[in-house]
Amino acid sequence: MSGLFNTAAFRVVEQGISVMAESNRIIGQNIANSDTPGYKAKYLYFEGILRDKINMRETERFRKELHIGTAMYTDEKTKGQPDGNNVCNDTQQALFAKNKIRYDALINQLNAEFELLRTAMRRN
Repeated sequence: MSGLFNTAAFRVVEQGISVMAESNRIIGQNIANSDTPGYKAKYLYFEGILRDKINMRETERFRKELHIGTAMYTDEKTKGQPDGNNVCNDTQQALFAKNKIRYDALINQLNAEFELLRTAMRRN
């Protein structure tokens, strides 16, 4: 990202959407495997990843993607069904809804940034 869109606000939105896309992929994987014997639910530590991405400095490190897999964990502690599967569809649906709220907030922020740019261009 360079030039006009290389601001902290745009980077936060970009990184947030990236993390949410990965989170949705994991939620979908959990739901798809909700009847698979022995499958253990996986989760993404959203806040930790986003914080790390936002805190990266303007160096080569910023250009490298944070390895999302390092913040994904498998729930080995929650007891589930007798077949060993511990996916709770209600929990997964709630996580999906939470992701949607975060996504909407980021899109609203992005729209506000575009409105600021439009306002600045009109004044020139």
